Amino acid sequence: MKLTGIFVLLIAIALGPGRDVAGPVQASGDAAAGARPQLVIIDTDIGDDIDDAFALALALKSPELKILGITTTFGDTEMRARLLDRYLAAAGRSDIPVAAGPPSMADNVMTQKAYALGERDRKHEDGAQFLLEQIRAHPGQITLIAIGPLFTVQAAIARDAATFRKLKRVVMMGGSIERGYDGLHGEKRPAEPEWNIGQNPAGARALFAAGVPIDMMPLDSTQIHLGSADRGAIFAHGSPLTDQLTMLYRLWVAGTGSHSPTPTLFDPVAVTYTFRPELCPAKPMRIEVDGKGMTRPVEGKANAEVCLHSDEAGFLKLLLGRIAGR
Repeated sequence: MKLTGIFVLLIAIALGPGRDVAGPVQASGDAAAGARPQLVIIDTDIGDDIDDAFALALALKSPELKILGITTTFGDTEMRARLLDRYLAAAGRSDIPVAAGPPSMADNVMTQKAYALGERDRKHEDGAQFLLEQIRAHPGQITLIAIGPLFTVQAAIARDAATFRKLKRVVMMGGSIERGYDGLHGEKRPAEPEWNIGQNPAGARALFAAGVPIDMMPLDSTQIHLGSADRGAIFAHGSPLTDQLTMLYRLWVAGTGSHSPTPTLFDPVAVTYTFRPELCPAKPMRIEVDGKGMTRPVEGKANAEVCLHSDEAGFLKLLLGRIAGR
């Protein structure tokens, strides 16, 4: 080993895991080939919209990530955990622990509940406690991928904020900076409360005040649509994993009534960012959350790295390659 290599190694050991003086740890999948996978926990409200199922599929097919566990959040979290039990078993990944976060009030339709009911019922571990225990076991090493309303995150912070701060970072799908939800015909709308933040603004405020590095993927960069040709390629692939996506997608379409059959892949963008950040370049901002769930950039020290524009073509190429082998 050259002397310069030894010097770099000593600096890396001194700095420890997490972010270096230049900012967030960011390495492309190609650059990270042969490196140890990142330790991640996924917090999801799977079972309502279909994008969570695609996000999980992408995470399962990404060797850059080692999934320590999955926690559920929002509404009937036990039913969501039950859905995950079936999904993971079918994909051959029952080794991944599933824990249920605190239940909450919810008046939306859980479109994929019928799929969950196909799995036996059982009591799951407490999601907030599971998250804290994993952080204690791997301080400074875990990336939390938060792709649902932040009830489980809020519970963990309230229970042990000091331990929560030992996360490496949180990569979250949430918020709206300059762009709201697109209209029915693709027209752009101004910023508005995004679903995950709007369902629990207090949880978002707790996260932004927690002192953990945050990488934020808002509506501005996550409204990527999975067109019919790409859907067809995934559903025709015929693997155990894509078969689950096919079933869940059909339930989602049926459960949304007049909803467009084209999914918007909000959550997979957050998963992608954990190991391919160049597809969604972020910039530092200070984000403030109001009582209605608006996420506004304000003056002051940055508390998040925020991606406002993503490489949609590059993202879809990655997703199709990982899930459908294209």
